[in-house]
Amino acid sequence: MPSVQASSGDRGARRNAAILVTGAAGEVGYGLLSAMHAAGRRDLVAMDLRGVDDQQRALCRECIVGDVCEVSLLQRLQSMFEISAIFHLAALLSARTEFAPEAGHAVNVGGTMNMLRLAADQARSHGNPVTFLFPSSIAVYGLPDLDTRLAAGAVTEDQYNRPTTMYGCNKLYCEHLGRYYTNHYRSLARDRMQHVVDFRSIRFPGLISAETIPSGGTSDYAAEMIHAAAEGKPYACFVRPDTRIPFMTMPDAIEAMLALAGADKSSLSRNVYNASSFNPSAAEIADLVREYFPAAAITFEPDEQRQAILDSWPVDCDDTAARNDWGFSPQHDLRRAFEDYLVPTIRARYA
Repeated sequence: MPSVQASSGDRGARRNAAILVTGAAGEVGYGLLSAMHAAGRRDLVAMDLRGVDDQQRALCRECIVGDVCEVSLLQRLQSMFEISAIFHLAALLSARTEFAPEAGHAVNVGGTMNMLRLAADQARSHGNPVTFLFPSSIAVYGLPDLDTRLAAGAVTEDQYNRPTTMYGCNKLYCEHLGRYYTNHYRSLARDRMQHVVDFRSIRFPGLISAETIPSGGTSDYAAEMIHAAAEGKPYACFVRPDTRIPFMTMPDAIEAMLALAGADKSSLSRNVYNASSFNPSAAEIADLVREYFPAAAITFEPDEQRQAILDSWPVDCDDTAARNDWGFSPQHDLRRAFEDYLVPTIRARYA
């Protein structure tokens, strides 16, 4: 059952204003909470299946332990809060979803549907659209072969949307659910309220974080190389040296979500946006790791299954719409990501 960990608000009939962040115990969640709190937000509600730590709890009005698949939790949230925005981060990630596709669908689609329903119910109760931020993924793409992949170059949002993984299928379907709730929700109902949800999504590339240990994700080879080198351990990379996909640092990903959330709706030409910062090959990443860690022992031993997934993703994503519509401008190119963020932080971890 969901439980409240901390509370400082009124529990009477009047609902508390709130911005809800699901999956808040993850690194993106912590980064978002920290940034919004630093900007003066004091109406943050964090929710996660595992609960959040004391540092995160100090940033929030409420911290709720709960499952996005639990319908009774929606009813409780509806009665407790007047929600103006939802950052829906809760998900089963790509690698785990391939081992348990049905569970992945239940969480990634069912949980998102529940949160969209909550957003719609909230909008109908207080009369204002609820902004819904959804992190999508490069996994929504599915290019059929390497020749097509290389010829395609930087793909736009509407090209090659034929994912090969359950995670990619989940994300693509949820993008369409968001578009439905924004533009067509209850289209035949006589009491229909238009545009109850303002759905906004970023298709993130591989995210590289210096603060957390890589957990075996499909694109984690970049971070794994640096961690192994900093520890003085050999690393066998699970992809070919020529494997090339787009990446972004975690700080840039957090800034991008906040920028899209704060953009004037009139400036947005679409619901879903590509975003990318740099797209090195695995060999180029290895060469850069060796610049900072000359003793790094990096070899390449491709894993057939994971390589096949990466080969279905584009070599780059065209993010022109994001740059034009809401000023997306990442701070880190590849060199700056290593120099200013990844190497200092990861090196300090193992010092």
